[in-house]
Amino acid sequence: QVQLAESGGGMVQPGGSLRLSCTASGRTFSDYDIGWFRQGPGKEREFLAAISWGGRSTFYGDSAEGRFTISRDNAKSTVYLQMSGLKPEDTAVYSCATHRGIDYGDPEQYDNWGQGTQVTAAS
Repeated sequence: QVQLAESGGGMVQPGGSLRLSCTASGRTFSDYDIGWFRQGPGKEREFLAAISWGGRSTFYGDSAEGRFTISRDNAKSTVYLQMSGLKPEDTAVYSCATHRGIDYGDPEQYDNWGQGTQVTAAS
């Protein structure tokens, strides 16, 4: 089994940027497709982005398209989410997980969730 830990969250002014990291320990990281989700106050979990095990394929949700970029470094057992142009509505807890199945946007097809990292975009 693999354990995931997110880092890189914090407070940023609107329009700013952050890079989140999802670092794995345990089982071989490169076996897994990885996805990023977020959950804001009073909202459902929202799909942001996913990346295939080798990094050749990426997928984005509507909220992330054009502003966020997912990448991975298997040598460092880490997946990154580079976020730019942050808005107050991006405020949420951001989490990563390993993907199984077919639908990258379905949180029910993910396992091994990390504890999450808080991102707050406010002036």
